[in-house]
Amino acid sequence: MALYLIGDVQGCDSALQHLLDTISFSPSTDTLYFLGDLVNRGPDSAGVLRRLMSYGDAAQCLLGNHDLHLLAAAVGARRPSRKDTLDNVLQAPDREAMLAWLRQQHMAFLLQHQAHAYLMVHAGVLPGWSATQTMALAKEFETVLRGPDLIDFLHQMYGNTANRWDDSLTGAERLRVIVNALTRLRFCTSDGVMEFQTSDGAHAAPPGYLPWFEVPGRKTVDVTVAFGHWSTLGWLGRDDVLALDSGCVWGGHLSALKLGGSAQEHELIQVKCEQAQRPGE
Repeated sequence: MALYLIGDVQGCDSALQHLLDTISFSPSTDTLYFLGDLVNRGPDSAGVLRRLMSYGDAAQCLLGNHDLHLLAAAVGARRPSRKDTLDNVLQAPDREAMLAWLRQQHMAFLLQHQAHAYLMVHAGVLPGWSATQTMALAKEFETVLRGPDLIDFLHQMYGNTANRWDDSLTGAERLRVIVNALTRLRFCTSDGVMEFQTSDGAHAAPPGYLPWFEVPGRKTVDVTVAFGHWSTLGWLGRDDVLALDSGCVWGGHLSALKLGGSAQEHELIQVKCEQAQRPGE
């Protein structure tokens, strides 16, 4: 049985098929962990969702900002932008089945593999959050995601405030901080103030900010954090951090990491994805 972590697919179903053929994926023996942004900007978001739905428990999926954007667009909480490519989901005869499946997916995973722990999120983890707290906060939002209050929250989801965590936060503001950290975070200050304007690589940190995974003393240093979201960062493989968004939808690669018993035993597999998109979020 092989375990693979897979970066942002973003509607590139043909590239995903190529990747799965390359790794000889078998849903009866292998497990795929997708790190979010399953849909949008690529040509076939519906194809990606139908494929993953067909794999059952062999495809374990996180939601990213684009996946939540699809849910918001579906209920009229946000108008699709001119760059969105969501119509083949929103206008599909099986639209409701795909949207219902998305609502059953996750915001974080904590995986124990061969005596090593992996915390998986789409974007990042605030430096003051431990792996245990991250999982608890992810589950807090998952309860809303699967419940009757989701539509109300989706109308309040967009925005950059509050821009830091406080245990006393409540309601939509509390959920917005959780969602923004898990699905949008790239840079923050040493005390966890988030910045959302900069989407360039790690070298482009605004004054006073750091890539979230470089903050000294962050509480997730005891696990390996795997994430996507940051195409301008690209592949990064360290003992404590695995970044797997290699810009497939922007003409880069779709990446899978086969987990080994140690960082030295991991295997990176990449396939080229040709797209006529400009780099961006």
